[in-house]
Amino acid sequence: MDPEDQYGVVTARYYDATYEALGVVGPDVDFYRRLAHDAQGSVLELGCGTGRILLPIAADGHSCVGVDSSSSMLDALRAKTDGNGPALLLGRLQDFDLAGRQFGLIFAAFRVFQHLETVEDQLACLERVKGHLAPGGSFAFDVFNPRLERMSDPEVPERENIRFRDAGDEMIRYEAVTRDPSNQLIEVTFRYERRRNEEVVSNETTCFKMRWFTRFELEHLMARAGFDRVQMYGDFDRSPVVAGCPALIVVAGTSG
Repeated sequence: MDPEDQYGVVTARYYDATYEALGVVGPDVDFYRRLAHDAQGSVLELGCGTGRILLPIAADGHSCVGVDSSSSMLDALRAKTDGNGPALLLGRLQDFDLAGRQFGLIFAAFRVFQHLETVEDQLACLERVKGHLAPGGSFAFDVFNPRLERMSDPEVPERENIRFRDAGDEMIRYEAVTRDPSNQLIEVTFRYERRRNEEVVSNETTCFKMRWFTRFELEHLMARAGFDRVQMYGDFDRSPVVAGCPALIVVAGTSG
């Protein structure tokens, strides 16, 4: 699927306003900033989007590069920097190539890794990461910790999940979910309804799939890809993985 159809034009238009209104993200910024502070060398973000995390890291003084498969998301990021921000590359996680450049930290925040639906794509991404990771460097990413009782529910009908303002209009985002437990896939459809003077004047829709992971699946995946320094946390405060923790956060590297 073309990334512009999957997660591009519509998402880029409303991404910042939506997640500012939701208020569910934020601790991840400080988590990745700390990793960047501890890293030796430049920083690469995979799936950098509109720069919610990459721009604060760049503002801390780090040399940064961002990769994203959506030109619309990259355009939204560039609009914030007047051309003076991080270097940006349009590319997929499975086959990005920065001509041999290496980084002290590579990260994929806010569940970006879950957009890799197949094991083949996941391993291809991890191979590219290893090829761009400096000796002693780290790769970090986060995914949601699946609540298995919820994952077994095949469908959640459309429902409202957030309201925000855009250009003076009221925006309502509706969410519908379908799940494929046998393939550990979730398909999310967002519909953005624009209201002006209490009348609906437009609707825009975007749809994307995500793979969910379990803890030991991730451990085996990282080992298979050749990462032998692997830490895993259950939240951005570095608390351990326990029942009901909100996330699975991996920080990994290689001894070679």
